[in-house]
Amino acid sequence: MESLQSKEYKKEFVTQFPGDDSGDVKPRQTPGVFYSKAAPTPVKAPKLLAWSEELAQELRIQKPATQAEIDILGGNLVTETMYPYAACYAGHQFGNWAGQLGDGRAITLGEWPAPDGKTYELQLKGAGPTAYSRRADGRAVLRSSVREYLMSEAMHYLGIPTTRALSLVSTGDQVMRDMFYNGNPEFEPGAIVMRVAPSFLRFGSFEMPAARQEIDNLRQLVDWTITNYYPHIQGEDRVIVWFREVVDRTAHLMVEWMRVGFVHGVMNTDNMSILGLTIDYGPFSFVDNYDTQFTPNTTDLPGRRYAFGQQPGIGQWNLGCLASALAPLFPNTEQLVAELEAYETKFMQKYRAMLGNKLGLDAVLEDDVHLLTQLETMLATLQPDMTIFYQLLMTLPEGEQDQAAVVSHFQESLYAELLPKERDMLHDFITAYKARLADNSISKEASQERMQQANPRFILRNYLLSQAIDDLTKGDDQLFNDLQEAIKEPYSNKHDRFFVKRPDWASHKPGSSMLSCSS
Repeated sequence: MESLQSKEYKKEFVTQFPGDDSGDVKPRQTPGVFYSKAAPTPVKAPKLLAWSEELAQELRIQKPATQAEIDILGGNLVTETMYPYAACYAGHQFGNWAGQLGDGRAITLGEWPAPDGKTYELQLKGAGPTAYSRRADGRAVLRSSVREYLMSEAMHYLGIPTTRALSLVSTGDQVMRDMFYNGNPEFEPGAIVMRVAPSFLRFGSFEMPAARQEIDNLRQLVDWTITNYYPHIQGEDRVIVWFREVVDRTAHLMVEWMRVGFVHGVMNTDNMSILGLTIDYGPFSFVDNYDTQFTPNTTDLPGRRYAFGQQPGIGQWNLGCLASALAPLFPNTEQLVAELEAYETKFMQKYRAMLGNKLGLDAVLEDDVHLLTQLETMLATLQPDMTIFYQLLMTLPEGEQDQAAVVSHFQESLYAELLPKERDMLHDFITAYKARLADNSISKEASQERMQQANPRFILRNYLLSQAIDDLTKGDDQLFNDLQEAIKEPYSNKHDRFFVKRPDWASHKPGSSMLSCSS
């Protein structure tokens, strides 16, 4: 194990690419560079609230034992081998070109060499202003920081590609935020999360040089990305092969989000990882009741561009923006268009296979497509609790059941009394599903195992996060600590105190139902 303070950090990104080394954090356009130096702004009293011991073990990072090490996590200390910077990138936000964006409240300290031979960027979120903060203060509040810390780790344990969180630090400072952008700002306690990823490059990182017609910079970034993060790709056609893999990883990520009911909330191109990771946790949520039009982001209303059921299509749209950025590297766009159009087929193959696993099928055959469509139509109509529904499906009694028995079995997952037509839909699906299970070529035990691996029993619901944040603000960390343990075992029944539907009050309480992009 090595100390954050004594470690010799790498800085390959800032060495490789042009940047603004002035350290000036005045908001401005920075043409021709990939980053701007930005030292964290010290805070009043950094205190360690949470530490991801499992991630620390993987990276061989020693838990802070001194205030100096905690000061690193709070932005009060930068070591000699670190080079703190904010990345420059652009993006499309809610479907519109936004131009230069960049890390407005994230500062990368350096690159940590890990035992697996890879390097990981250590990044502070909420450590003060950068050249890309625009009119913001570069800070984050406890509310958003707790959410990011817990959810990024929860997604990891769910088996979903994601950035990680190493630590959560309170700052001792108060930060002014207008939580719902409604003209009622209030002071909230400040906090900082240390985020970890092999790279925080995003689609917008490539859109920026392309938009500025800095083609040499674009080509250099693409070559460097392939060499460092896709080293298995070789040959003269490596750029199109790389784009093909980005398409594939993005399709996989969308399927994984749909598998567990995760809704990102802000799928702008600057929030899409070039490595296919879940990145930038803002007004996210899991769906409680199965509503394909659910969006957790108040800013996404009324269009619901980033609603639960829209995410796969937006994934392809964002890939189209990336393809447009890469177009100057090709003599024509035919190859890019072909790979982009292949997304839908890739997604559907992965998506159907995923649904097959959630249902415990041996395989998804052409004849099963109707059953999957029947499942989705039924879920969207009845809107049961998605997580609880699939858990109850795993304990479905064998043999025929009348309609009343079927409805009774799933009662625990229902948020409203079913209409006669809805009762019919549920019974019809269960009848068809049992008939299909009878044709399974795998054992009942193998079928159950597939379902257990595909269907989480614990999800980090928004109302639980809201309660934990409220308690922490009052000095009570019990629920927060309990959630830290529960996220590590989402497929077990060890934390069944949380295996309940969203309570009625949480449908309307601020922070438990919908959120804004404010943090």
